[in-house]
Amino acid sequence: MKKDPKKFDWNTVGLDFGNWEEEKLWAVDLPVTTLSIADLEWHLDCPFWEHDNGERYTVTPRDVLEKEEGTSKEQESVVQADTTYPIDVYFNKDKYLILDGIHRLVKLYQSGATTFDVRVIPEDKLPLILSEEPIELPNWE
Repeated sequence: MKKDPKKFDWNTVGLDFGNWEEEKLWAVDLPVTTLSIADLEWHLDCPFWEHDNGERYTVTPRDVLEKEEGTSKEQESVVQADTTYPIDVYFNKDKYLILDGIHRLVKLYQSGATTFDVRVIPEDKLPLILSEEPIELPNWE
């Protein structure tokens, strides 16, 4: 049975450091390394995405993999994902958090990949990518 995305505990994700800007992230020169699916698979169960009806934070990457109703827009984004780019991650709260590349993760996972090219953002580079805008997380109260 599918979990209710409105009951998801966002405190487990590791977004406590603030918001970031993708353009700033892309501009940071970092080496490419690899991670295994075991390091990133937890992302498949986080409701990061928007339902086709516009309701935010209700669709997980696993919903997209299983072609659940209301995921066609995200399915198309996965098809369009360019896996030649590495996935950008930050290590926080004892795990790797994807900052850019969840659609690429899903596409690679779908293809059976067990390792992924990544760029790991070190803590000392974090200030280079942070945004003035606060991160928006759902408030279902």
